[in-house]
Amino acid sequence: MSSADDIIERRRLRRKVTFWRIAAFLVLAGFILALAGVAGVFEAFGKKAGDHIARVEIDGVIGNDEEMVELLEELGEKDQVKAIVLKISSPGGTTVGGEALFETVRDLAAKKPVATSVGTLATSAGYMVASASDHIVARRSSIVGSIGVLFQYGNASELLDKIGVEVDAVKSSPLKAEPSPFNPTSEEAKEMLARVVDDSYDWFLGLVTERRGFTPAKARSLADGSIFTGAQGLENGLIDEIGDEDTAKKWLVDEKGIDEDLDFVDWKPDREDERFDAASALAQTIARMAGADLPAAATEELRGFIRRHLFLDGLVSVLHIE
Repeated sequence: MSSADDIIERRRLRRKVTFWRIAAFLVLAGFILALAGVAGVFEAFGKKAGDHIARVEIDGVIGNDEEMVELLEELGEKDQVKAIVLKISSPGGTTVGGEALFETVRDLAAKKPVATSVGTLATSAGYMVASASDHIVARRSSIVGSIGVLFQYGNASELLDKIGVEVDAVKSSPLKAEPSPFNPTSEEAKEMLARVVDDSYDWFLGLVTERRGFTPAKARSLADGSIFTGAQGLENGLIDEIGDEDTAKKWLVDEKGIDEDLDFVDWKPDREDERFDAASALAQTIARMAGADLPAAATEELRGFIRRHLFLDGLVSVLHIE
């Protein structure tokens, strides 16, 4: 026959087991919710599930942004996305980055109406991307243009001479690895760079000429690197209207037959570093649920485990299932 102490102890054990079962369930639920959020499962129940106009921000210096390219390609396949407004505020970037986004926007525009709303500025590669859309709207004081190509390089040869450093090289030909910061640029190297710049410039000029319906002469007159206000850009044909994203929406309604009751819904690229931040947050959450306050090193280790085994292998496998 069990004593009173034995009965009390068994009840205490049952309560502990129940507590840890609940805790384990909550941790598992946290994992599932976090994974679902990263995978975009909740989109099916949110604003993105219904018909809408996708709003995509392209800001800062434009590089070879594969995540943005993937997002724009994805929007082209979304039935609920009826049109896209690009909110551009960029001083430009690399020619490769601009080219990739230009081509992607043109492919997207072949499927759905695309308009651009310029913020502070859309210059150089930023304007290149804007010109890929069907309609460009800018504020009166926005800055557009700067159509051209720049190749910059440094020359530290005089500094090296002053501090007594000499850099020697054996090259297969005179133009190999030119220009070099270790010696003055030769005339032959300058001519080589000029050919590269001219080729890229002609390509950029051709894009603007075609997209804006300019004559070659007019395009060249505007493509001397000058910048223009939105008002000047409208006068010169670089943009189509003065206004903001609501102006762009009105154009989509009036010219493309988009339902005026549709709302804007923000779409953002799936950035790798943002997935890592989600992993860090999940690691901290798990630790707190377990009643622990993990030091930075332990959190980073748990984060790494989550990244490797949940946010990489699992999701990639799921996404590749046919």
